[in-house]
Amino acid sequence: MIDEKYIKPIPNYIAKIIKNKDKYSYEGQISFYAYLSKIKGELVKITVACKHYKKQWFCKQVAVHGVYSDKCLVRDMECYIMGYAVGWYDMALSSSRKRYEDGKWYPANDKYYDPTAEVVNRKYALKFKEFRYSVLDKYNHPDVLKYLRIYLQYPQAEYFIKMGLQHLAVNKIILRKVEKDKTFRKWLIHNVKLLRNEYGKYPYFSAQSIMFAYKHNLPLLEGQALNRDCNETVNDYAYKNTISKIIPKSEVVELVKYIKKQSTNLSSYSDYVKACEYLQLDMTLPKNRYPHDFKRWHDMRIDQYHTAKALKDAEERKELYAKFALIAEKYLPLQRDGKDAFVVVIARSPQDLIREGEVLDHCVGRMNYDQKFAREESLIFFVRNAETPDKPFVTVEYSLKSKKVLQCYGDKDTKPTDDVLEFVNKKWLPYANRKLKQIAA
Repeated sequence: MIDEKYIKPIPNYIAKIIKNKDKYSYEGQISFYAYLSKIKGELVKITVACKHYKKQWFCKQVAVHGVYSDKCLVRDMECYIMGYAVGWYDMALSSSRKRYEDGKWYPANDKYYDPTAEVVNRKYALKFKEFRYSVLDKYNHPDVLKYLRIYLQYPQAEYFIKMGLQHLAVNKIILRKVEKDKTFRKWLIHNVKLLRNEYGKYPYFSAQSIMFAYKHNLPLLEGQALNRDCNETVNDYAYKNTISKIIPKSEVVELVKYIKKQSTNLSSYSDYVKACEYLQLDMTLPKNRYPHDFKRWHDMRIDQYHTAKALKDAEERKELYAKFALIAEKYLPLQRDGKDAFVVVIARSPQDLIREGEVLDHCVGRMNYDQKFAREESLIFFVRNAETPDKPFVTVEYSLKSKKVLQCYGDKDTKPTDDVLEFVNKKWLPYANRKLKQIAA
């Protein structure tokens, strides 16, 4: 790590350069600049904070980063989510001392305490033997130490700067490929004008799109478009929830090409896959995964799916009706038909629930009450006037587990009158609970 005792004050000529560059900053604004120097033979970047205050210009060193050091030194500066704060108490620009401001140098994380700052003397690095051919003076980005550290590992990074591909000069994926693959180097040179994008005609080429185009032996623009489509595909809801079960990410390129060739979309392909899985077709077979005429086979499989599902639904409905009838027969004793003004009858079929719901305009004919009935979770009873026992009046949901009335509603989910509620809770409920004990016994 850098030794703080060897940090020298800002050289006068460096201060003049920085002051000249900072002359357009407004009053109170804090600006950051940096200059290269040497501490015990190591190239370092020293960051300077600048401020205009009462028509005067002030600057101070706030961070020192070494090209070989994993820790930096920080003084009178704090890092926040939204940026950096600098204390100026030592220069009498503030009436109070900040908690992080004591004028001492402290070791800190090299990554976080590095404000973006223009380096004013880039050519200084060329004096060092190891960086003599780094062409740092032609590297326009502010992250000079990042570039130099990568250059030490991949000297070929300088070629990217010379070719005008500065955004690739610090990409380790590209650099590793260049180092190991001679064919890739030739391919890059062949595409250099397109990658350089001198006239801004083309979109930015990321390292991922470049590697993708090369891997699939595609022209750069075509590869970038296909790579974008593949990324959109793997993030699509239809792919994540259905298609990914049969086509992994490693085969998405083939899927995207197929969908484009067949002039279809992911949603239609997802529906096709669901239908095939329901029909228990072998989706490892290419003829099922990628049928020659997708529209024809899509329509055929969807029709087969609807037919098979309708048959299965009818069979399940048949089983539900049979089970529903058995449960209704089992709890038939809970019905009440005496001398009261009201009678209570149990629903005998899912169709009874549907009719009750339609006449009284509530949800007993929907919302899976028939399934709950068949599972003996709750029973549905109909309260009727004794004089009109066939006319829907009030509907009751009764819990077999808690032996309580869960719901009791009339037309349009309205609360029944007091005489109905008294009958249900005071007469029928105790009666039903006694009958339930007899059934259990």
